[in-house]
Amino acid sequence: HLLLFLLFVGPFNCFASYSRATELFYSLNEGLPAGVFIGSLARDLQLPTATGQHPAALRPPLSFTLASHGLGGQYVQLDNHSGELHTSAVEIDREALCMESSGATIFGASSAVSSLSPSSESCLLLLDVLVLPQEYFRLVKVKIAIRDVNDNAPHFPVPHIHLSVPENAPVNTRLAIEHPALDPDMGTNSVQTYRLRDNYGVFTLDVEENESGERTPYLIVMGALDRETQEEYVTVIVAEDGGTPPLVGSATLTIGISDINDNCPQFNNSQLNITLYGNSSLGTHVATVHAVDMDLGSNAQVTYSYSQKVSETSRDLFHLNESTGVITLSTKVDGDTPGLHRLIILGNGPGCIPAVITVLVTIIKVMMRPPEVIPRFIANEVEGVVYLKELEPINTPIAFFTIKDPDEKYKVSCYLDGDGPFRLSPYKPYNNEYLLETTKPLDFETQQLYEISIVAWNSEGFRVNKVIKVQVLDDNDNSPVFSEQLIELSIEENNVPNAFLTKLHATDADSGERGQVSYFLGSDAPSYFALDKTTGVLTVSTQLDREEKDKYRYTVKAVDSGFPPRESIATVTITVLDKNDNSPRFINKDFSFFVPENFPGFGEIGVISVTDADAGQNGWVALSVLNGSDIFVIDTGKGVLRAKVSLDREQQSSYILWIEAVDGGDPALSSTAKITILLLDINDNPPLVLFPQSNMSYLLVLPSTLPGSLITEVYAVDKDTGMNAVIAYSIIGRRGPRPESFRIDPKTGNITLEESLMQNDYGLYRLLVKVSDHGYPEPLHSTVMVNLFVNDTVSNESYIESLLRREPDISIEEKQPQISIEPTHRKMESASCMPTLVALSIISLGSIALVTGMGIYICLRKGKRHHRADENLEVQIPLNGRINLHMLEKKPMEISNI
Repeated sequence: HLLLFLLFVGPFNCFASYSRATELFYSLNEGLPAGVFIGSLARDLQLPTATGQHPAALRPPLSFTLASHGLGGQYVQLDNHSGELHTSAVEIDREALCMESSGATIFGASSAVSSLSPSSESCLLLLDVLVLPQEYFRLVKVKIAIRDVNDNAPHFPVPHIHLSVPENAPVNTRLAIEHPALDPDMGTNSVQTYRLRDNYGVFTLDVEENESGERTPYLIVMGALDRETQEEYVTVIVAEDGGTPPLVGSATLTIGISDINDNCPQFNNSQLNITLYGNSSLGTHVATVHAVDMDLGSNAQVTYSYSQKVSETSRDLFHLNESTGVITLSTKVDGDTPGLHRLIILGNGPGCIPAVITVLVTIIKVMMRPPEVIPRFIANEVEGVVYLKELEPINTPIAFFTIKDPDEKYKVSCYLDGDGPFRLSPYKPYNNEYLLETTKPLDFETQQLYEISIVAWNSEGFRVNKVIKVQVLDDNDNSPVFSEQLIELSIEENNVPNAFLTKLHATDADSGERGQVSYFLGSDAPSYFALDKTTGVLTVSTQLDREEKDKYRYTVKAVDSGFPPRESIATVTITVLDKNDNSPRFINKDFSFFVPENFPGFGEIGVISVTDADAGQNGWVALSVLNGSDIFVIDTGKGVLRAKVSLDREQQSSYILWIEAVDGGDPALSSTAKITILLLDINDNPPLVLFPQSNMSYLLVLPSTLPGSLITEVYAVDKDTGMNAVIAYSIIGRRGPRPESFRIDPKTGNITLEESLMQNDYGLYRLLVKVSDHGYPEPLHSTVMVNLFVNDTVSNESYIESLLRREPDISIEEKQPQISIEPTHRKMESASCMPTLVALSIISLGSIALVTGMGIYICLRKGKRHHRADENLEVQIPLNGRINLHMLEKKPMEISNI
């Protein structure tokens, strides 16, 4: 019944696979090069191939064709014969292919790209493939999912982001940054985190995610702000995605601190003492008061007014400009004018208590008018202060002075009083005209302010001083100077992120913005080093690995704020100090060595190579054998593995050792490796004859034995392996009435009768059998004597034993046995199901008939068989070598005519 079931079901199984699924799904990463294997349609559809279910001669060739070369077809190559899909030369860009849309599908003629959005998991390339010929025709829908890779770095829509924060903003104030970074990648490959490269200790960032998954960075105020201390913070905002490795993008973030009215006007002095001559003309400048408010705009506007304590007489005599604070003489001084005036002036700011300054004006009444000194300034002058740039050339003119007597009665002379590189000389050809000029270049860094006096006196000895202040204006003529040109640093590897390295310091002799120094990394500095622009603090943002790089050398720049800016360069060298953070590493986790057996003791089996990426003592490695140390030893320095004794494959064919490598660190790190030692066989064992067990044993052969009958066998084994254990049997010596009547099978050792035995063939036959292996380079052999006694019975055993004890006179006829080594595995030829099942059915029926016939024959023979009393006599002679218990035991057998 089983046979009938197989014959019936088998053919249907052969064709069942042709009706399987017609929709296939594949996935691949975007950005792959041409020729990358996607999938095999023939294999995945289980279609028959040349080695499949039908013979090639009966199966028409398969053909695979794209239904139409639309949008999807340009990205793949389809092999029309094998059905294999590969990527084409057109690279797949997931972000360009799957545009941001709501369920949008971009169609070709018969292929399409389907996507929900770049953020969704679905980005499919759809193909329609026709399978021909007609026997296998089907329309296959192929869906290829395009997986996102992190091939896009985050980027900000604008390079500069401006944010305004009031200076009175409380701690934890949150301000949204309106231009978050964009990343066309999806999932974790999109923007995940934001950070500030320099937070100045008062800012941090937080990220909020809305329901649609958009992440918006928020600036959080972490400390008190003061616009008067610092009105602007410039840093870099960095966006980082979640890819491996992560990609980053950055933009400049400028945080402006807006002003509030938190400062009041302040005078530099509390009192001014002024002397005024009584003959001064109207409008004469008496003094200027100036109060400073650190706020900005309307919060910093200051107005000036007299206190109510100032008398009406003083108010009428001296005019106060409310906006500029300039005091001038408004009426003529006469004999009734008081000689001392106390002017209390208030500096008023919005919402502030007024600042107070007192101006004491002493009026000196004169009967004779003093000489007049009338300046006409060539250089820039404001309220009696002349401003000159440093590095102005020699003989730069400052002002003309006209010296005269207002009454034109007296001769007037003048001279220059004060220190400095100035000269006052008559200006020819004019009388009473003098030119004030420089005598050498001015240097702001040497002296910034000069106060000189033009002194005029007449012949009556009346003197007048005209005080001139020369303010030297700074020019950007000095570059920043580092305290050290070579900055040598060291840090242990595996440091914490943003670890402090050093604080750079450079000075600039210039003033104001020209002397403000900013610090920058050179272009050769790795990106994970950060230098605070303002403070000069140098940090490293990531962990350093000495094994990856043990020394860094790059430049840093100090740049002032002048125009054009000046800079200087210093070199930073950072030595990464080693820590024991690397275990010893074997070149291979598993080592295999093939060693011939009987290898001499302490011979070199192999070298175990191990390295340790650490340096110094941390990189010293000691090797030891964890198991089998009584047989094997390893040179801890060179890694040479040796065996203490000679190894015998027949005792043990392989050894598995575990080698431990320990470094010299504290604490020490270690690793282990598996060592497999396989002993290669050499031909060091001759064949061991198991049967017959003695040269003195014999076997009775009946004369009625038919030719071709199996008489006995010689059975031997060889402890070696491979060709060293392939045994051949041959008869090298014969003795008997007709010794050529017996032959031995060279492969099996079976001894058979060649010819029929006659009356004159009775007697003792002695066959010397050589059992030889196929060892290289020299085969080994053993011999055994096979004794056959041809007779009807054994009537005189002692006679036979006496014959066996005689030394046989046998001539050796050496012949090399011819044995063909046939392969044990054959390649199964492909055939269709139907022929195979038919053949199996025939073989099964034949086997059943053969077994049934043999059973009937054996039963009939048992009924006719008589037990014989003759037994084989054996003299047990031990053979060389031991017989293992697992070897098959062979006993003498009695041969009768069947």
